[in-house]
Amino acid sequence: MQARWLGPGTMSGRITAIEGNSKDGKTVYVGSADGGVWKTTNAGASFKSVFDKYCQSIGAIAMDPTDMNTVYVGTGESNMRNTVSYGDGLYKTTDGGDNWTKIGLDSTEHISKIVINPSNTNIIYVAAPGPLWCDSKSRGLYKSIDGGNTWQKILYTDEKTGCADIVMNPQNPDELLATMWEFRRKPYAFSSGGKGSAMYKSVDGGKTWTKISKGLPDGELGRIALALSPSNPKHILAIVEAKETKLYSSMDGGESWSKLSSTTNVEARPFYFSTIAFDPKDDKRVYRPAFELSVSDDGGFSFTDASDEGGWVHSDHHAIWVNPLYTNQVWIGTDGGVFLSNDRGLTFTFIQNIPVGQFYHVQYDMKEPYNVYGGLQDNGTWMGPSQYYGGISNGRWRALYGGDGFWAQPDPTDSNLVYAEAQGGEAGRVDLATGLIDDIQPTQTKTEDKLRWNWNSPIYIGAANSHNLYMSAQYLYKSTDHGRNWARISPDLTTNDKNKEKQEESGGLSADNTSAENHCTIFTVAESPLDANYIFAGTDDGNVQITTDGGKTWTNISGNIKNCGIPSQTWVSSIEPSRFDKNVLYATFDNHSYGDFNTYLAKSTDLGNTWTRINSSEFTGFAHKIKEDLKNKNLLFLGTERGIFCSINGGDDWFRMKNHIPDYCPVRDIQIHPRTNDLILATYGRGIIIVDDITPIRNMTLQVAGKDVYMYPISKMELTYGKYEGGFPEHDGWVCSNSDEIPPIQYYLKKRVMTGDVSIKIFDATGKMLKDIPATKRKGLNKVYWDLRSKGPRTATGGTKPDQGGFIGPMVLPGVYTIKLYVGDSTYSENINVVPNSNGKMTDDDRNAQYAAALKCMDMHEALATVADSINGTIDAVKSMIELDKSNKKLRVFLDTLAAFKGRIMASKQTSIFADEERLRERITKVYAIVCYQEARPTNLQMQNIELLSTEVDKAQVKTKAIMEEYDKKWKNKKQIMPVQKRG
Repeated sequence: MQARWLGPGTMSGRITAIEGNSKDGKTVYVGSADGGVWKTTNAGASFKSVFDKYCQSIGAIAMDPTDMNTVYVGTGESNMRNTVSYGDGLYKTTDGGDNWTKIGLDSTEHISKIVINPSNTNIIYVAAPGPLWCDSKSRGLYKSIDGGNTWQKILYTDEKTGCADIVMNPQNPDELLATMWEFRRKPYAFSSGGKGSAMYKSVDGGKTWTKISKGLPDGELGRIALALSPSNPKHILAIVEAKETKLYSSMDGGESWSKLSSTTNVEARPFYFSTIAFDPKDDKRVYRPAFELSVSDDGGFSFTDASDEGGWVHSDHHAIWVNPLYTNQVWIGTDGGVFLSNDRGLTFTFIQNIPVGQFYHVQYDMKEPYNVYGGLQDNGTWMGPSQYYGGISNGRWRALYGGDGFWAQPDPTDSNLVYAEAQGGEAGRVDLATGLIDDIQPTQTKTEDKLRWNWNSPIYIGAANSHNLYMSAQYLYKSTDHGRNWARISPDLTTNDKNKEKQEESGGLSADNTSAENHCTIFTVAESPLDANYIFAGTDDGNVQITTDGGKTWTNISGNIKNCGIPSQTWVSSIEPSRFDKNVLYATFDNHSYGDFNTYLAKSTDLGNTWTRINSSEFTGFAHKIKEDLKNKNLLFLGTERGIFCSINGGDDWFRMKNHIPDYCPVRDIQIHPRTNDLILATYGRGIIIVDDITPIRNMTLQVAGKDVYMYPISKMELTYGKYEGGFPEHDGWVCSNSDEIPPIQYYLKKRVMTGDVSIKIFDATGKMLKDIPATKRKGLNKVYWDLRSKGPRTATGGTKPDQGGFIGPMVLPGVYTIKLYVGDSTYSENINVVPNSNGKMTDDDRNAQYAAALKCMDMHEALATVADSINGTIDAVKSMIELDKSNKKLRVFLDTLAAFKGRIMASKQTSIFADEERLRERITKVYAIVCYQEARPTNLQMQNIELLSTEVDKAQVKTKAIMEEYDKKWKNKKQIMPVQKRG
């Protein structure tokens, strides 16, 4: 069951690392916050994902300067915001990304820099800030002298302080400058800076270190970003986070520093914007990516901000690579993807083919085809089609709402309205016809405390009553008139812990209050699909609250949950009330913000009074979303920070879903479309992913799984000529293919078939075989496609170019057909009802006329093939006779007659692909193909053309008979080599 990546590429995701090949300038690796590693070998014209089997959060990339096929990837981005993911160590490839090996540092969680000694590339340094949410000894600066086989920690301060950056003098690789950074994030606060933060220098490859302070600010420091000029290694720049963050310059290799004047952008958010770079050939040219790109031409003494004159460039820059072979070329990585400049940053082109968007949530509508809606990290709210003519390209997506996008809810009662939400509960009602937006966020009144909105506050439409619209701060609000008016239907449902409500003090040395640390809020809301009075609310501080009377009274059941082994005050990330029993509910819990990455999933069968934890050795990553199937109560899907998991037996056993889903892809939200049965995933790093029609999984019971072979029944197939055909290929950018328009024939194999063949044959009601289709042998679910056509005719052979008529079969007529699956010596069969397309334009009479015309064309092809066999065989025989009697002029004349006749029935001179020699065979194929592939009754002229061609075939048969009689009379009984007629 191959998943489709909808993208989009038009709004990509946060890019954390860019590293290019300094020898060819065209091979570039791009690392993303949660979308893995992408590689181009043609300077960005196309990209390929090369890291799908591993952790998707990327912190750093480095290439061996002597062997560009050897690449190191450090997992766990180091842009330490609230939604940052985590890594599991360092990886290495020696074949350009085809294969990877983990080489250690598994517990560091975040890696910010990798530096390789150019004189001895077995010597590698890795800067590891380390865990974000807890104390850990797995942080600091690490060194390997054997290409990553073993590691030694060579610079360490304490369990709170990690290594933020390192630079190396390429002319003296033992000369190193490293910065240490003390930081910590909690669910409700962030602190950057402390006594552990400092700058250190080593001149002996890290054996000894000297703390650097000359010229640097007094007091506590925070994160320090470094840049060393390759053309002048003594020239180093540093952005030093302090009480007053500033840019500093050193001209003596970091021994002493001078403060430079700088702009707001240069100094901005140093914990988040931690990159500065020199032009590799000019130490006067400096680039500072931050909110936007700032550029200096005097070594950092002054900066100007790049303009958007050449096109808008997304804000929030985190990565940069300047091509050393052509320094006009500058690559930057932003929160919205990769941009490429060929004029030193003056203008940029957006790279549109890296679909690493970070969706928080996804929703669908009931249109045909249905649309998906979702909010992306720092990229607003978007909608896009699940199918489109020629595929879903970037241009098919539409932006609806700004800010950091989170929830998006199309109104089921009014297809023109969408509710969208940005950070901190900012919400709007979007009119799709005009694009106008009305603010709908509930506001404080005299009866409430100041409203506390989560970074990712829910906006939710009732599952039982679609007129119910919910939003939540610490209170739950309900609207029944599209958000125009609201009623508060709950008290404060959180713990209301005042010690966790001091967000204005958050940030440490750099005050940073963007609602990301807002706490003691309602994070998830759910209405029972069976009873609109049953409403559930989960908070970010561990409460699960239930009402059974529409909000009049509430019961806090969080005390019951900790009894099943889930820590108290664990973030409630999702609640799923069952659609089969209103006393059954599932919930996921996320405790990663206390350094606990366990997967917490629980189920209650008595409305929350008691809970059972559901666990599996398959699980990885903290839990985001649990989803119960719409039709099979035992089918469950779980999305975590490290993958998507499925259970077919109510949670007793689980497996990781793959098949074009990256193994450890973060899955934040899950929906199932009720009409198409598609599984829709909001991934935080790979955009929207759709698994088309999960019916086989839905029907995969333990009884089915126990069978050696199982053929899935197909209720019906609609005759279709295609719904979303046509269109020119896209020039560039990401394009997702459409789903299959004809349902596949699906079967399950308990084991891979190692001996014997597997095939599928289609039979009509009379038992006539219409088609023989090769089938696959792999273990598990297999798919084979029947195009609803019978096999094509035998066509005339022996021309100078092949004819396509033999590959075209007529569309079958409505009726019951038998599908037989042959596995070795065993046969399995299912009947299938083929029905007219419900949206089709053809009547039964039209189809019968089309089918009859197609059969007539097939008969002409078969007749002409017989003619060609006779002529080809005779030509071969005459040529052999001429070889024995080269002076026989009459034979040569007869051969010319044969060749001339053959040239009238098929192309026999030209070999190009164009119709520059259209003969009888090609003319039959032309009308045959048109009749077979048009969703229409044959036209009057098409029928007349078929009659004309039929007359010409008759004439060809008469001519052939005369030729063969002449041959038999004049030549066949001679003592030359006898002709052999070809068959097939």
